Amino acid sequence: MGFFANLLHSPPRLSPDIEDRLWHLAEKSPPPTRNRHRASRYVTVDVETTGLDLRRDRVLSIGAVSVARGRIDLAQCFEVVLKQPESSSHDNILVHRIGGQRQLAGTEPDEALVRFLEYVAHAPLVAYRAEFDQTMLDRALKETLNVRTQSRWIDLAKVLPALYPNNDNRTMDDWLRFMGIRMIARHDALADALATAQMLQVCLPRADALNLTCPQHLIEMQRAQHWLGRR
Repeated sequence: MGFFANLLHSPPRLSPDIEDRLWHLAEKSPPPTRNRHRASRYVTVDVETTGLDLRRDRVLSIGAVSVARGRIDLAQCFEVVLKQPESSSHDNILVHRIGGQRQLAGTEPDEALVRFLEYVAHAPLVAYRAEFDQTMLDRALKETLNVRTQSRWIDLAKVLPALYPNNDNRTMDDWLRFMGIRMIARHDALADALATAQMLQVCLPRADALNLTCPQHLIEMQRAQHWLGRR
């Protein structure tokens, strides 16, 4: 059906403003994925959630960072806390440190998610262990706005072992140490997205050196890694 067709069945609860912004997004074509890295824009993303259940838990916060022409614009980072119908558990709050009052006073989910889509503007989305972030965001978008993003996803957990073979790195922390990147905070959506953006900055020149010169090459390599059963 696609992004545009989904809009024909948008829930009636959406405000005219949200509907209008979704229509404008639907009219925009995704950027070419064959442009070279230095001419492309990526968006790294991380989500914090009320738990790890992909079917029942909710997105609490979204952090995203733009990497355009190989550079991070710290002034243009994206962060939002989604308003929750009830606070998550005490143990969950200890993980992400988004307190109950902040959850209850967050941005309305429809507004938060439209802002996120506007920020991304269909650019390729990059995450580490992307399946979780992608699944949670797609479900939130479908349930709240009846759309899914047009963005292609790139999972650094699959890409990095192909770019840097013959090492023992298994986790994001391993790769951060390998690259000499300092993590500001863990289990913070924006901090995780920023660390992912720095990892992406390091690996793009490496990809160029291996003649993987555009987003599409990374997408294809990721697909090959998946079928080969590699990390």
